[in-house]
Amino acid sequence: MVAAVSLEVAVAVTKKSLLAEKLVLAATALIGGNVAANAIETNNDDDWQYSASILTYSEVDRVSAFEVITTADKIYGDSQKLSLKLVLDTLTGASANGAIEQSNVQTFTRPSGKGQFDTAANSTPLDDTFRDTRVQFNVSWTDAITEQSRYTVGSNLSKEYDYQSISANGELAFDFYNKNSTLAVGLSLGVDQYNPEGKIPIAFSSMVVDQGQFASRDDYWTAFDLTRSDSSDTTTTSELLIGWTQVISRKMLVQFNYGYANTSGYLTDPFKILSVVDLLGETQDLVYENRPDSRVQNSLFGLMKYHLDDSILNLSYRYLSNDWEIKSNTIDLRWHFFADNDSFWEPHLRFYQQDAAEFYTPFLADSAPLPEYASADYRLGEMNAVTVGLKYGFKVNGDSRAEVRLEYYQQSNSAANQVTGIENLQGFDLYPDVEAIILQFNYIF
Repeated sequence: MVAAVSLEVAVAVTKKSLLAEKLVLAATALIGGNVAANAIETNNDDDWQYSASILTYSEVDRVSAFEVITTADKIYGDSQKLSLKLVLDTLTGASANGAIEQSNVQTFTRPSGKGQFDTAANSTPLDDTFRDTRVQFNVSWTDAITEQSRYTVGSNLSKEYDYQSISANGELAFDFYNKNSTLAVGLSLGVDQYNPEGKIPIAFSSMVVDQGQFASRDDYWTAFDLTRSDSSDTTTTSELLIGWTQVISRKMLVQFNYGYANTSGYLTDPFKILSVVDLLGETQDLVYENRPDSRVQNSLFGLMKYHLDDSILNLSYRYLSNDWEIKSNTIDLRWHFFADNDSFWEPHLRFYQQDAAEFYTPFLADSAPLPEYASADYRLGEMNAVTVGLKYGFKVNGDSRAEVRLEYYQQSNSAANQVTGIENLQGFDLYPDVEAIILQFNYIF
């Protein structure tokens, strides 16, 4: 595509996209439409070029991710390029299930229905059974059409134990004015299939918790099955991305992108629940969430690269909105400083602000009728986030080089101090902050 504009934590729709959310915090975001052409023009070797990357992401007392990425690129002739990418990653740790704190111990049923777990009083309920492993393979092919145009086609395959995805994409790029301007248009279509553990819950059905009220296990499973519908469901996503890259001078380059995405199908997270509370703020029921079955999203992205005497400044801004009423603003600053011995330093600063989805709520009141849609997933709530980091790169030998990057991420909910309307909930942390450390090693050879 024209640019890898990363999705934010807040716009994820399922547990599966959580993996992408976490790793996206460590992903770079600026792939211009003329990258393929530049690579071909500057590298006519017949040798493969490889890279290997190891990334760790760790939230305080929550989810941890470990990812290994390998890539291989090869130039054929003067205009053809083959790119391969393999990703292996795992997620472990505890994930917030959507329920709110209480002054007593709370008991929850695991997603499979096979077992239960307790959350201590005055603690955010976390499901400590969160586990996932993913294998992903990407392939793309770039070739020239004319001296001023080229195409790229590619495909992506992703597999987890209860999820699989396949997508295809294509891009056309056209150069103008001695290749000082590039127009690129990209399209992609993807289909995801979800097979959640324990099948798909019925929207707003009550979580079945065994507290000794069942005469037998068969009675329990009968009650549990009544809260389930199909064993699987699908989601389709189509995307359009239009980008313009312009060389302003020998020192300055700008890029502007417009993105459109239309997603339909199963967009609810089958593992998220909501607390239903009374006027005293005490939980009376736990119900499964429900989200709309479609989402239309638009984004605008702008980038400026400026070459100073001994550094390169990268400044970008992205505005995103969708018909869930989520609107976000992202400012990203990277300053690449050249050092001695073919090394560099790159500080990174990123600010993110987001409005809440129209159906986001931290809990439901038992005195009010059920809404059509509701979710207590904090990733859909109002939030601010900041990322501060530093990358160091150096030459190893020959054409090989290595990079190491360390970043700190903090997310806070700007509604944290707002009145909930229920006095007994004022002392609870309904909008807990999220802190994470990201560490990545890259080796290019």
